[in-house]
Amino acid sequence: MELKRVVVTGLGALTPIGNNIEAYWEGLKNGKSGSAPITYYDTEKFKTKFACEIKNYDPNDHFHRKESRKLDRFAQYALISSDEAIVDAKMNLDELDKFRIGVIWGAGIGGLQTFQDEVINFAEGDGTPRFNPFFIPKMIADIAPGHISIKHGFMGPNYTTVSACASSANAMIDALNYIRLGHCDIIVTGGSEAAVTIAGMGGFNAMHALSTRNESPETASRPFDATRDGFVLGEGAGALILEEYEHAKKRGAKIYCEVMGGGMSSDAHHMTAPHPEGIGVERVMINTLNDAGMKPEDVDHINTHGTSTPLGDVAELKAIKAVFGDHSPNININSTKSMTGHLLGAAGAIEAIASILAMQTGVVPPTINHTTVDENIDPSFNLTLNKAQEREVRVAMSNTFGFGGHNACLLFKKIDD
Repeated sequence: MELKRVVVTGLGALTPIGNNIEAYWEGLKNGKSGSAPITYYDTEKFKTKFACEIKNYDPNDHFHRKESRKLDRFAQYALISSDEAIVDAKMNLDELDKFRIGVIWGAGIGGLQTFQDEVINFAEGDGTPRFNPFFIPKMIADIAPGHISIKHGFMGPNYTTVSACASSANAMIDALNYIRLGHCDIIVTGGSEAAVTIAGMGGFNAMHALSTRNESPETASRPFDATRDGFVLGEGAGALILEEYEHAKKRGAKIYCEVMGGGMSSDAHHMTAPHPEGIGVERVMINTLNDAGMKPEDVDHINTHGTSTPLGDVAELKAIKAVFGDHSPNININSTKSMTGHLLGAAGAIEAIASILAMQTGVVPPTINHTTVDENIDPSFNLTLNKAQEREVRVAMSNTFGFGGHNACLLFKKIDD
């Protein structure tokens, strides 16, 4: 069976450094930090008092007040970003076969704020289980693609992938394969997360996973830097329209790039820590190259998982060296988490978008906040430090890894025809 070609025809984003694609890209190019003191709750007793929140956001600007009360923030973000992507793709929904349009969405946690609020309200009450009737449908992770499909009438496959921070990358790989196999013409895919909550921050602090650089939150996310002390939690969403190539051409769609392949692997090592030699990461990149039918020397740019954790950054770069060998110094490597923070289940989507826009514009966004060389990192790597770099990017890779050892990777190629 000959596989169908799959292309990207629409993009949408709601991020800590920009509330749409244009603003997000401007923030990335200019090395804008989205990290700032938390505004959602009193942080006095918390070890970490900052995060990458969405700025200038009011749900009532996007939803009727009655509607917004039924939607957790993660679902609001999903609807907003997917709407932007659908408009960007110029999808005439009256002319498309909605039975062949699906929604595959990633979320690592789902409605954490909703869960937290309901449990606290119960605990502070008299023991009577007075729960909001929207508690369960607001909280469950699969509700985001449900709302997207209901709003637009998409009747193809509809579900959520949950693999911690690899969730939206897994969603994109599933979308790629459904279209490749001829089951769908179009899939709305990506991911959203809204875990900047008392429970989210408290839980990650208890794991010692978060940076505690409270005196300088804007510089706290510093991938590859010797002084990094943990990741910065972010929130938001990224959406991509994946479409069968001939279908896109027939309707005259704008094509951003081709999705060449996707790969997955497991570390099978530890609940949260990566294998110190990056064996699972090495394998996921090899699997992705094999799936795409491409060679290591074809790759120009890698947007790393690069969370700014002491173990993770080194392990990932060791894996890149093992896979790409002598070609490694020729690759522009970066971590856009230095600007957006870590969006957990939405990370793969917004970072894939960053890679795609790097191909479109010939600009690789920087890894900001780097001041001190880490002696454990090969100095031959071009980590695109502190300033964006211009170069032609024809093939870009995006890496995403999650707690539990879940590794997912996608490969995108600039399209000529």
